[in-house]
Amino acid sequence: MNASCSDQVAVVDTFVGQGRRDRVAARVCTEAANKRDLRAESCACNRLRTLVECSVTVSTREHDTMPHYDNGPVRIRYEEAGSGFPLLVMPGGGLNSRVSNWQTAVYNFFDAFKGDYHVITMDQRNANEGESVGPLDALDPWGAFANDQLGLMDHLGLGEFMALGCCIGGPFVLKLMERAPERVVAGVLCQPVGHRPEDPDVMYRSGRDVWGPQLIQRRPEITPAEIEAYLHALYRTNPDFVYSVSREFVRNCQTPMLVMPDDVPAHPYQVCEDVLALAPNAEATLYPWKDTPELKAKAVEHARSFLDVHKSVAAHAS
Repeated sequence: MNASCSDQVAVVDTFVGQGRRDRVAARVCTEAANKRDLRAESCACNRLRTLVECSVTVSTREHDTMPHYDNGPVRIRYEEAGSGFPLLVMPGGGLNSRVSNWQTAVYNFFDAFKGDYHVITMDQRNANEGESVGPLDALDPWGAFANDQLGLMDHLGLGEFMALGCCIGGPFVLKLMERAPERVVAGVLCQPVGHRPEDPDVMYRSGRDVWGPQLIQRRPEITPAEIEAYLHALYRTNPDFVYSVSREFVRNCQTPMLVMPDDVPAHPYQVCEDVLALAPNAEATLYPWKDTPELKAKAVEHARSFLDVHKSVAAHAS
């Protein structure tokens, strides 16, 4: 393969990915090169050049149309679908909570509820493989996430809304209730993360061993010491309960909430029990609920009914 053709293949790598490059380049270049047919190879390179130009156009168009909002040094990428009462849904994945996680989630609430609500979802700041970026706020990390989420709703011109959070989204929902009780009508905590006394660093280790190294690789200006300070503020400064809010807040929180329990290392069942015991307006789905399609359907229907009730209450109150 001549240098010109190799250059074209390198550009295809950049824009359409290695897998597609292998298929396309092998089809249009390798055969010609192996035959040493210079005219055929030249033709192949021209076809690759056309592919590259098309790929650049598509890539640029897709990038330009990805909705986002900016707030100083923070850029948040989001998606929305449907119409009706606003519902902010936040996927799991720990600090890698991002829109693409819905495709492999235990349940894709974004797709499931877009026929009934104005559903909004987002890449959380600094989620690897996401498109949201911002500083590592080691002074108030949970508050920074809430600021991003409320800023998104402001950007969209939305006042009252409901929130559903999976995994790390459970503490996000509770922090939103604390920060904006007049706006968050109701919340669903699906498999919330929380402190596990017998393994207190399970979330810290996940950030240190998985999320942190990936983030440093993408953003080499961030140091390991900054990662450590950030994770310490998230999980060790308040090593109890759901990290983002206190037990006292939940005890006095009047916002209706639904808990969908789980019991894996990062999602302690006891945290779900504590929320239900403390919160005056909390209820729970059946448990376990993920084991069979029938159980999952019942739990999701419970969540849908819960949201429908509180949507109607909010509509009547306004």
